[in-house]
Amino acid sequence: MKASLFLIPVTLGETDHQKVLPAYNREVILQIRHFIVENVRTARRFLKKTEPAIVIDDLTFYELNKHTTAEQVAGYLAPMAKGESVGIISEAGCPAIADPGADVVAIAQQKGYPVVPLVGPSSILLALMASGFNGQSFAFQGYLPIEGNERTQAIKKLENRIYAEHQTQIFIETPYRNDKLAEELLRLCRPSTRLCIACNITCDDEYIRTRTIQEWKGNLPDMHKKPTIFLLYK
Repeated sequence: MKASLFLIPVTLGETDHQKVLPAYNREVILQIRHFIVENVRTARRFLKKTEPAIVIDDLTFYELNKHTTAEQVAGYLAPMAKGESVGIISEAGCPAIADPGADVVAIAQQKGYPVVPLVGPSSILLALMASGFNGQSFAFQGYLPIEGNERTQAIKKLENRIYAEHQTQIFIETPYRNDKLAEELLRLCRPSTRLCIACNITCDDEYIRTRTIQEWKGNLPDMHKKPTIFLLYK
C-alpha cells in the first residue's frame, strides 16, 4: 500500500459497522500504525469493533483538537516521510467535514502527500438525500451564532437565500440545544418555509421528516441530546 493519508469514516452512532462501512475500510485500517484522532478512547473502541484482534498497544495515536498547533499537526504527518501511512479518525461520520481533520488534510496537500478518502456515512449528505430539498445547490453552514440577535439575523439571512438563490441551507447545533434552535426556527421563519429535521441518522431510532414551519408547530420531535441536522428550503 502506497504511503497515504487515509480519511477513515466511523459510524454515526451505535450502528453495526457492516451496515454503513465497506469491508475495504477494514483492510486499510489493518495496514496503518499511526492514527490522528479527536479522542483516543473512542478511536480505540472503534478500531476494536472493526477488528477485535487489533493490538491497540502496537498503534500510535496523535490527538487533534482546537488546542493543537499547526506545528504539532505537521509533526503528526512525520511517519509519511518515512513511507508509512497515517489514518484520520473523527468522532462520528467522515473526517474533515465539520471536523478539525481538515487542517491535517490541508498540510498533507501542501506537502504533496497522497490523500485518500474512504467511503462512509456523512450525516450532512444523508439528511440532504432524504429531505426532498434541492440537491443541486446547497450550503452547509455549520453552527449558527449563539448570541440572540446574531442568531436571529443568521436565520433570516439563510431563509432569504433559499428564496433568492433556491439553495438548500443545512446547519447543526450542539445536541442539548436542538430544541431551542427548533423553536427559534418556528418563531422566525415563514409559515410556508419547509424544515427537515434529521436525528440519529443510520441508528435504530433514526428520524427524518420534512414539514412546513406551520406544520411543525406543536409537533416537534424529541431532539434533546440527539445528533441532529437541520435543513431549510422553500
